[in-house]
Amino acid sequence: MLGDSTRAEATEITENTVHVTRIKIRRPSFAAIATSARTFRHNGMEAVIFIGIQGSGKSTFFRERFFDTHVRINLDMLRTRRREELLVAACLQGGQPFVIDNTNPLRSDRARYIEPARAAGFRTVAYFFEASLREAMQRNNLRAGKQKVPAPAVAAAFKKLVPPSADEGFDEIYTVTLPADRGFLVTKNSSQD
Repeated sequence: MLGDSTRAEATEITENTVHVTRIKIRRPSFAAIATSARTFRHNGMEAVIFIGIQGSGKSTFFRERFFDTHVRINLDMLRTRRREELLVAACLQGGQPFVIDNTNPLRSDRARYIEPARAAGFRTVAYFFEASLREAMQRNNLRAGKQKVPAPAVAAAFKKLVPPSADEGFDEIYTVTLPADRGFLVTKNSSQD
């Protein structure tokens, strides 16, 4: 458990003398881990936050770009904020790259991930999925069963969607679009250069 102490003894024998050294090791708290992580900033530790309405391609983009390297954290799958918090905390403590695959339409939605990630020394990257309401509704209508989101929920997310900005604490911001040829087009926000 973090914060516990451990005792150790070391014995050294040199030319007719025995040296016994006792040391007390204190396991670091989460704050100490975060401070230590800031010293070695990033080191492959990355928190990716997706921002976009339902049907804008977020989950497909994850599967194509991050599936092999990042843990996917998605409220639809986890069902509760508590489970989400536990998984985010585990990634932060373990230095595991992760992707938040939720709509995250508001700055306040994103702040819950950015602040702890930055405190733990993670690089924070936003991917803004730019899609018209019409395009997202068309893709959403192709979904089946529980994957299909009610149209009023998609429209509500579209109305409150606020594009990300650097002053939120992002190290990089990318815009993702889905041109007619069905491949993802990713462009880096020019203000990040």
